[in-house]
Amino acid sequence: MLKYKRKNFLEPLKSNALFDRLPPEVQQWAQGLPWNERRYVLSLCYILCGSSPEKQAEFLDEYTADGLVSKLLEDVDTLQRIKRYLTWFKLDTNLNESLLRNYIKQFYVHSAQDARCQPEEYLESALRLALNPEDKDKVFYYVLGFELLKLMFNMSWLQHERLSRLQKNPDDFIRNYIKPIQNTHKLNGIVVPKDERIFFARRDYFIKKPEISPRKLTELILVTFTTDQVINCGFSVTRHIRSVEFDYDYVFNAAEESESIFPWECESMIG
Repeated sequence: MLKYKRKNFLEPLKSNALFDRLPPEVQQWAQGLPWNERRYVLSLCYILCGSSPEKQAEFLDEYTADGLVSKLLEDVDTLQRIKRYLTWFKLDTNLNESLLRNYIKQFYVHSAQDARCQPEEYLESALRLALNPEDKDKVFYYVLGFELLKLMFNMSWLQHERLSRLQKNPDDFIRNYIKPIQNTHKLNGIVVPKDERIFFARRDYFIKKPEISPRKLTELILVTFTTDQVINCGFSVTRHIRSVEFDYDYVFNAAEESESIFPWECESMIG
């Protein structure tokens, strides 16, 4: 009776560039699958790749978020560091399981929105987040960056000017954060400048604190900044906490509203 060795159908993939990009444990798992289970994997890949970024985001959230939350909560050292940064900015944000779960879902949704410009990069970056434990730090940076942007979105333009005065490079800070926020304020009628070149006409809208609901605030940040911009904002703070200088008492001092509305030597805050 003739004997033959069972052929491994994935043997040719050992030298395949796409297969080589998978983590070793995933390659080993894939090679050990029986044929019927390989068909299931291929069906899932086909459906996922053929779906819109929004549908991909929805699936990845439902399929991976619980595991990612567990990984984030296990990283106690990084969790405590992010909490210290939030405290530095006087942000009372509770980094619990519910908040992290919501932020992971939002991260996927935000990435899906960015994918309208770069659709080929979305699925790859989302899968890297799910597969590579080191990439979980991006979620922490995203949470920190988003919380800081929420703080700045809720500031008056006078408070924006005070915050910008504190920075080592105010021109870059205004260009990267303040101007995009103020443009969104104007586009959505949150702050309506009238006769903005006339000094006395600036008073009301310049000191007006924006009134934005939590849901609307999130939506505005999602359309104003890309995922990478939010991550970079948080990352810059974790690299050096003084990368964004902050003095709560100075920025939010309501008793000194008469100052800081004259021109100063940096890029214009208006227009």
